[in-house]
Amino acid sequence: MKLSILAVAAFALASEASNSATQEVDLTALTRLRDEGLHRSKVMETAQYLCDVIGPRLTASPAAKRANEWTRDRFAAWGLVEAHLESWGPFAPGWTLEHSSLHMLTPTTTPLVAWPKAWSPGTNGVVHAKAMRVDLNSEADLAAQKGKLKGRILLLSEAKPVLDEDKPPLTRFSDKDLAELGQFEIPEQRKLDEEREKDLKHIRFERARRAFLAEEGVVAAVAASSWQGVVRAQSTGGWHVGESRGVPEFVLMREQYNRLVRLVEGGTDVDLEAELRVHFDDKDMPGYTTLAEIPGSDKEDEYILAGAHLDSWHGGTGATDNAAGVAAVMEAARILKASGLTPRRTIRFALWTGEEQTYGSSSAYVSQHLASRAAPKDKDEAELDYELQKDPAPLELKPEHAKLSAYFNIDNGTGRIRGIYAQENSAVAPIFEAWMKPLADLGVTQLSLRPEGETDHEPFDQVGIPAFQFIQDDVEYSTRTWHSNLDVYDRLKRDDLVQASVVLASFLYDAAMRDERLPRKPLSRR
Repeated sequence: MKLSILAVAAFALASEASNSATQEVDLTALTRLRDEGLHRSKVMETAQYLCDVIGPRLTASPAAKRANEWTRDRFAAWGLVEAHLESWGPFAPGWTLEHSSLHMLTPTTTPLVAWPKAWSPGTNGVVHAKAMRVDLNSEADLAAQKGKLKGRILLLSEAKPVLDEDKPPLTRFSDKDLAELGQFEIPEQRKLDEEREKDLKHIRFERARRAFLAEEGVVAAVAASSWQGVVRAQSTGGWHVGESRGVPEFVLMREQYNRLVRLVEGGTDVDLEAELRVHFDDKDMPGYTTLAEIPGSDKEDEYILAGAHLDSWHGGTGATDNAAGVAAVMEAARILKASGLTPRRTIRFALWTGEEQTYGSSSAYVSQHLASRAAPKDKDEAELDYELQKDPAPLELKPEHAKLSAYFNIDNGTGRIRGIYAQENSAVAPIFEAWMKPLADLGVTQLSLRPEGETDHEPFDQVGIPAFQFIQDDVEYSTRTWHSNLDVYDRLKRDDLVQASVVLASFLYDAAMRDERLPRKPLSRR
């Protein structure tokens, strides 16, 4: 009897999953990994250098390049091979913050806690102007304000309420929380055409708004922080060559912003003083990926990949987002090398940049090494995720696509690993459960088939590579540190990062030692 190709593939997949479920974990190897990682950890040394010495690492900035070079040299010093930088892009003109200040001068003199948005132009010295409250949220708003804004510093958002905290600032998963994560949620039906039009409208309006502010002679613009008690400043979006950079834009601590709005709306003149000094590189700058590896033995031509993003925003020092993940990935590499274990497959480590803007580095790696599709000719379409592009080009797989068994990513703050998202890949569930069992005493217990997005494993998942993000305790990530001025070294939890490093090292070793590569989901039909 002859089986169809699909039947053969299904039988092979089922057999692989069955074999994987009964495959034993090498507890002797795990003991060596735990001994090295738990008793001689260097994870905090790595994190401290990235945060305190190099500081914030905005994509395409000199600081990001220094971080790439330093991490490359650390990998090499620990004995990893092929430690090098791989360029991608060009991305955008590099932007470096040199000085920023914002003060209220009348009705009282008050220093204001504010950060500029990345890629804002400078003020060309100290500037003074009256504050003006205005809404600029649509093309109609722009038309209504034409000719009325020259020489003003604009307050672009309404006053934001300061609310009682609805949850404690520091949280960890309870047993109930983890159990809920283990229950799969049926996804809502996506309306791709509506999403596409909404995103395109936003891209085009923000471009028009930046140009309008500059053309109207606005001195600067100020918005309220999206969180209370901290400042969350990201970017103007104006990093594209040939587009207007707009005017200097600041994000102000919510509580102080509300005072300015109350004064202005109550009829009191508010005089502000601002100074912003920045440095733009004159041309599109490339971004870089740091790469290094531990060579395998009998399956050396196949590999496992682990990564985290090295870039950060500029308000803090990029500690929980994502020096924490970078330090854990680097420490996992050090643990594996120092333990003297020889994996069957090569284990490669990647530190990405551009995650905060476009997944630039990880997307470029996928395109250069694994699979690619032609970019849309329309520049707006090119900014959309391929799922929202009107007619995405077909995917072309490269030979290396068959060599990468799995990608593991860390990017959810300083919290310890509590399990893993299996990304709707049912065939890996029994494999991961077997790997987690010897790690239960470290708190690693929960497998979730739910998909998890918005970080560097997504480009891999979209081309059919088994790619996974770990479940981590939130700690303060969604209440204090994410993209904020409090994202600094002091917010890192040593015990959590030590644990995460050991867990990652264990997963990588287990994946590298399997007879078969990890099972794959079907490629997207789009």
